[in-house]
Amino acid sequence: MKNYFKFVAILAALFVVGTVAFAIWSKYGLKGHLRSDEVTIQLNDLASDAEEHWEDLSVLKDKDYGTNYVILDMSNRVLLEKTGNDTAPAGISVEKAIKAGYPYAYIIKDNCVEGCVILLTDTMEAYGRERMAIIIGLTALCIIFIAGAWLFGTYINRSIIEPFERMKNFAGKVAEGNLDEPLTMDRGNMFGAFTESFDIMREELSESKKREIALQKKERELVASLSHDLKTPITGIKLTVELLQAQTHKNNENTEILGKLDNISKKAEQIDALVSDLFSSTLEDLGEFKVIVRDEPATVITDIIKKYDDRDLVKSDVPPNVLINVDTKRLSQVIGNIISNSYKYAETKIDVTYKILDEFLEMRIRDYGPGVPEDEISLIANKFYRGKKWADSKEEGSGLGLYIAKTLMEKMNGEMLPENTEDGFAITLLIPLS
Repeated sequence: MKNYFKFVAILAALFVVGTVAFAIWSKYGLKGHLRSDEVTIQLNDLASDAEEHWEDLSVLKDKDYGTNYVILDMSNRVLLEKTGNDTAPAGISVEKAIKAGYPYAYIIKDNCVEGCVILLTDTMEAYGRERMAIIIGLTALCIIFIAGAWLFGTYINRSIIEPFERMKNFAGKVAEGNLDEPLTMDRGNMFGAFTESFDIMREELSESKKREIALQKKERELVASLSHDLKTPITGIKLTVELLQAQTHKNNENTEILGKLDNISKKAEQIDALVSDLFSSTLEDLGEFKVIVRDEPATVITDIIKKYDDRDLVKSDVPPNVLINVDTKRLSQVIGNIISNSYKYAETKIDVTYKILDEFLEMRIRDYGPGVPEDEISLIANKFYRGKKWADSKEEGSGLGLYIAKTLMEKMNGEMLPENTEDGFAITLLIPLS
């Protein structure tokens, strides 16, 4: 609509420029060249009759030429005049007639100029009146056009464009998920039926979204409840396997049985880890994943590593003698998930180093495996994401381990930074200092 008003403004400017140009041209360009056909005919008739009756000009008094006139001889003496309501200028002459703008013609008889006929009609004055009338008419037409175009544009804008813009903005808000703001309706809106339908659609979508959110919450609560309930039988299986392993070792029974028991134990551990990750992820979705930080000595990290390094692959430096502000249980979950990932995908030794970096204890956990493709580095901590290399492999995983680790670090005001190294893969944990 802005372009429309610009177009109207341009047309208005052209009208004004055209009117001014006409006024200037009509004033100066035609001056001295304007003589109406009627005046020309009157002047020619009068001059012709004067030549014919030059010896007795009184004959012309009885004729009506439709105008007032003066006939002069070459000495500017008035021979005949008809002035009516007009008054001939005192001491009128051809020179004065020319200056005054009166039409004139010489009377030629026997190839000699005998006198001059002057019409007492100011054609320039009449032309000026006509010219001014034309200018005023053009100006009025310009004003009427501009006003009409402006009013028409305003009507179109208010009755069509603005309602469309509101519906467009409304559709954008609906697309963004904002379903709480109603679509306003005007009495003069010719799209009132559409507007009402759009608002009804918004209300239906809002109700549908609420039902969907409630259903998703119930589903997550169900998953969390089942995950929690599965912990008990899994713990029972692990304890039973440990008891059977102990008895088998004690009785020196068949090593094949021990292998089967070890396999059951590993599978139980995998199930336990998956259930734990699923339970943690579901709590995060429900907003119930609580983290309570407190000051702890950095040496707790050593105990956490020993807890999860059941293959003795981790070689760790001694942590600095500082206090860290963490939730020990959640930090244990973070480190456990990272070590478990290295066990699963690298199966190499793992080096752990520490250093103080500003307000953080930097803990770097590095393995010497194949690493992660560079285009996947920013994705590996996404929920349920597994690298393309491992998605179709036999390695089991849920894609939740690093997601939970990153989430927990952020909740503890820290950070998790994955990176490829020259000969492996490393994850750096920035653990807040006290």
